[in-house]
This record gives sequence, structure tokens and C-alpha cells, in this order.
Amino acid sequence: MKKGLYTLFLSFIITNLSAQLVWQNVDSLFQPLPKTIHVFYTDTKVDTAPFRAYYVIADLKDRKSDFTADTTYKRRLTPTQFYERNDKPLLVVNCTFFSFETNQNLNVVIKEGKMLSVNHRLVRGKGKDSSHFYMPHLSAIGISANGSADVVWLKSDTVRWRAFASQKPPTNQVYFKTNRSTKETIVEDPNKWKKWRMETSVGGGPILLQQGEIKITNEEEMMFTGKAINDKHPRTAMGYTKDNKLIILVVEGRNSNAGGATLTQEAQILKDIGCWEALNLDGGGSSCLLINGKETIKPSDKSGQRPVPAVFIIRQK
Repeated sequence: MKKGLYTLFLSFIITNLSAQLVWQNVDSLFQPLPKTIHVFYTDTKVDTAPFRAYYVIADLKDRKSDFTADTTYKRRLTPTQFYERNDKPLLVVNCTFFSFETNQNLNVVIKEGKMLSVNHRLVRGKGKDSSHFYMPHLSAIGISANGSADVVWLKSDTVRWRAFASQKPPTNQVYFKTNRSTKETIVEDPNKWKKWRMETSVGGGPILLQQGEIKITNEEEMMFTGKAINDKHPRTAMGYTKDNKLIILVVEGRNSNAGGATLTQEAQILKDIGCWEALNLDGGGSSCLLINGKETIKPSDKSGQRPVPAVFIIRQK
């Protein structure tokens, strides 16, 4: 079989296997839960490898549910510590990428309409491009005051503590060329950016689904580029359905019982369970979802839950 045909055949098998995941409702394991929030679990094999995942679906229009976030400054807490300091909310899940050196978020965090963190990520070019520093416009999910969700690319940095959103992936990155201690703007992004007013938002990347279709913008966001898109890891992701349901997915990995998922598999799973738009969040050792204080997937760090600088929270009012 020719290489191109084999790749297409393998992709077809993986897609169809992921579409055959069997999910079971496990609400009873995490009570008490309101009628508007449900928990599902699967251990169906994906491409013949061991697999374990959970997802939560919550009604964004439920006025008794508060969808919010919490973050720290230059320090990190475990999800359980965030759970305790927020008066034991219904759900706590990791979200933003962060710097191990500074303990700071690399993505946007908006809480109660106020921006507490902005996009902070610079990427150095490779080879002949190594003198260039790129500032990719990373993606985020936001929830408005009226319970509507949106997944976008954001322009937000330390210069402008506001969020400007684009519904289309950036075609040109804003980047800087180093010349000793100076920085010179070389290229401007032609996208049209609009003010983005959200009550709650957390960032990550790359975007996985756009308008119901798998469109992974790892190259545009300069995250998991090249062959890294096919690497399997524990995953955390968020998305929303067309009928205003929030979906939070966590995939276990890096142990003998669970092999993790590629970005493509993660996107397919989210599409299969009904997401209209979705994005990837920080995964690997950071992936952790607590429901009423109970762990779902087993964190992959040897020490257990990895401390993170921000979490997404659902609480009952």
C-alpha cells in the first residue's frame, strides 16, 4: 500500500474508533449535582490503546450556576487548594498554560468582567529565523453575563489590558526582531479585532473545533507544531454546544491504564459529544478535574496534582 493511502487509511481508522467511544453517565459517583450538570466516563480503547476520559456537560443558561475562574500572582496552587480557598465549589479544572520559572499564566484570565491575566507568550524562531521573536495570538473561551459562550483568538498583552477578539485565525503573526536591546515591529496582523466583553474567560490553545468542524490551529498559534500534533498526552479541553451547553473534557494519560490522546483525537471526541467550538487547554501533568472535591482522571505527575496558577470553576449560587 502506498504511503499516502496508508496514512489516509490509518486516519480513517482512528477517526472511526474515536467516534465509537461508549460513554456512561456517572453522576452517582459525584453527588450532589444539580439537574443541569452531568458527568460521563469512558474507558473504550482508542486506536487499540488503553484510554480513560471524563467529560462534564453544564447548562450555561442555568441561573443557579456560576461559571467563573480563580488565579494567583507569581505562585501556584493545586486544584484541591483552589477548591478549598473557593469554599468548595462544584467543579474545579486546570486551564491556562504557565511559566515554571515565574509561576505566571501565559494566557488570558477574566473574572467578573475584569482581566486578571493577559497573553504573555513569546516564541523564538528557529534556524535562520532565530533572531525573530513571535507573539502569537492565542485562543480562549469566554462566557458572557447572559450565559453565551464564544471561542476566539485574542489580542491582549501587557500594553493593552483589554481583550480584542478575532473569529478567524491570524494569517500573519506580529513579531519582533532583536537588535541588541531594541525591538522593532516587522509585521502587523491584518485581522479585524473587536472588543471582547466577557464575564469569565480562560485561555489556552490551540483551537480544535470551529463551527462544528475540526480545524486545529496549532500552526497559527505556534503550539504543538509539526509532528507534535500527533503526540499523545493527558488533555484538558473546553467547548460549547449550539444549544448553550458547556463541555469540559479531561483525558488521562502517561500510565499503563491510559495512553492519552493526540490533538486530532481530542478534537474528534469533542465533535462527537456535540461541541460546536472548542479549544485545547494546558494538559500533561497539569490535567486535573475535581467534581465536588473528588478527582476524576489520575494526574500524571508523580507527586499527584500539579500546582497551577489558574483554574476554571463552576459553583452553585
